Amino acid sequence: MKIEKTELPEASVLSKEKAFFDYTDSFRGEVLNRERNFSIAEIGNTFFTSIPQWGKKMFAFRNSIVKMFGLKTGADKSKPLEPKNLKLEVGEQVGILTIFDKTDCEIIMGENDKHLDFRVSLLYDKAKNNSEENSLTISTTVKYHNWLGILYFLPVRPFHQLIVPVMLKKMITKLEYPSAP
Repeated sequence: MKIEKTELPEASVLSKEKAFFDYTDSFRGEVLNRERNFSIAEIGNTFFTSIPQWGKKMFAFRNSIVKMFGLKTGADKSKPLEPKNLKLEVGEQVGILTIFDKTDCEIIMGENDKHLDFRVSLLYDKAKNNSEENSLTISTTVKYHNWLGILYFLPVRPFHQLIVPVMLKKMITKLEYPSAP
């Protein structure tokens, strides 16, 4: 399965505000299963079960550091996630993430904090004809508020660019083969 770095899709709700972001990236993968039309809620739920173990450990480490600076951590709103029970409706809180927008083909989640705001888009592009491919794109946008935001994201950026393609690949595998781990 090929995951490629791409531009922020024009079809994304986030593309309207592209000029306001300090950082954007997008990773796209082909979804081979054409027989099934995946709901955006199903894709969102798959997102929350596709974090690799090493990513969870890195996030726990991040939380222990940023807590000292008064930044938000997943522990602020933590409760055991039961992804199959998540509705992923606008305004819902899932760990540290807030659902900001939802359409038939995209879900926007993220958080606003004193150092930066970030958004994550999960965009499912269903092929309109047989010559096109179904795809899933994860896009991330960041808006810095101050020097702390820039400083914070400096070490996060390379790990972010490692974890997102891994998560996308895992999500697509889970969608195409529901019994996959």
